[in-house]
Amino acid sequence: MEEKKLEEKKVFAVGDRVEQMCVTCGDERGHIVASVTKTGRISRVSCPICNSRVPRKSGATFRASTKVSAPYDRARTYRRGQHMLHTHFGEGEVTAIIDSGKMDVLFADRMRRLIHASV
Repeated sequence: MEEKKLEEKKVFAVGDRVEQMCVTCGDERGHIVASVTKTGRISRVSCPICNSRVPRKSGATFRASTKVSAPYDRARTYRRGQHMLHTHFGEGEVTAIIDSGKMDVLFADRMRRLIHASV
């Protein structure tokens, strides 16, 4: 309950990351803030996996993530939806595989492009 109160008082900006259940994907994951009100409250979020844009569920209850994150290894091959633990950026989720050897990963602060092993 205390965590929810802190989240409601925090001022958000477009591009921040929040956890929310994705209605389209059916999975709880990080979403990117797409729009905010003048007071800094989130009005819409975007799922980086399915690209759906939905209103923020302010009354939703949030669970701690049960997914296990393996340490990031640039010599490893990743797929979309995998979680990782980066030594500098923290926990992230692979949202897209770009070219061979490049991927987009959503971290708490923002989306970052990282390298990984080619298939």
